Amino acid sequence: MSEVDISKGAVVCVEAEIKGDVMIGTGTVVHPKAKIIAEAGPIVIGENNLIEEQVVIINKLCPGDKYEDDAEDDESHQAPVHNKQTMTIGKHNVFEVGSYCEALVVGNHNVLETKSWVGKRVNITDGCIIGAKCRVDVNETLTNNTVMYGEKCTRRTQSSHPPAQTLQLDFLTKILPNFHHMMKPTKKT
Repeated sequence: MSEVDISKGAVVCVEAEIKGDVMIGTGTVVHPKAKIIAEAGPIVIGENNLIEEQVVIINKLCPGDKYEDDAEDDESHQAPVHNKQTMTIGKHNVFEVGSYCEALVVGNHNVLETKSWVGKRVNITDGCIIGAKCRVDVNETLTNNTVMYGEKCTRRTQSSHPPAQTLQLDFLTKILPNFHHMMKPTKKT
């Protein structure tokens, strides 16, 4: 069973594609044509994140993976059986147009710039910037304030976190409902 849980104060356009168990925190803005897909387990998105057009955030099944719920009927268990993994995205992150994220852990105050690509084996801590068109898919945890940029994905460390996009979030919260239909916040029982 899939469920989308939208907190009060989040702005989520109906044109966004959201599938599976997804929780979206207060103040988060999800633009039209963004995709948030929870195949391999739930996705929990924290407060005040900005998810722009054509962004793909996916908790993805790998080829051949089976999960406990799927394996109950299959006696052979040819593929390894895994627990479903939760993808957790912290607060004040920006996913710019066309960025792609499979990372199961994204901390706070990170920026995935336009057309950046982050694979499942990467953990993003706090204050990181993945530059435009940079691709990272190695088994590693990025240290706080890592900046990747350029054709060769050069790395450096910045002295502080990128600033929160509070003004842009406030603007979009007021403007988007004038031009798009919004998903309603879910009521918890």
